[in-house]
Amino acid sequence: MSHVAQIAPPSAAAADRPGRDRLWHLRPVLCAVCTSRARGFGWFDPHRPRPTRNRRWFCSMGCQAAFTRKAKRGLSMVDFTEEETQALPAVMRALAPEMERIGWDRPLGQLTQNDMHRLIVLTVEAFRAEMAEIAAEAEIPF
Repeated sequence: MSHVAQIAPPSAAAADRPGRDRLWHLRPVLCAVCTSRARGFGWFDPHRPRPTRNRRWFCSMGCQAAFTRKAKRGLSMVDFTEEETQALPAVMRALAPEMERIGWDRPLGQLTQNDMHRLIVLTVEAFRAEMAEIAAEAEIPF
């Protein structure tokens, strides 16, 4: 960057990738760990060539560290990890009172939009809160 005019220099083509690089900017994506809105923390697989690299975005350094621990262990984000399995009972405890109010025998297709919204918000918030608590107790990987 030029210190006088604060204008970024134009990006030059590198030998291993033709064309110009796009300037980095965060797109409206969700965190790869907790599904909240990503806020600029990223990860990519350095072992793959540039055009085919897997990229993940995160909302915080805690979620980035949790994903990195999983990636180092070779775990997929689709499978439940030990931490996610530990978080499930807290989600069930949070959902139980709402399901009592709605009725356990009522099919999901018969729920109102407000009931479905409340169930989804309760589930996501309980899971995120429990995962954050578990991550706070976990050992830092470095």
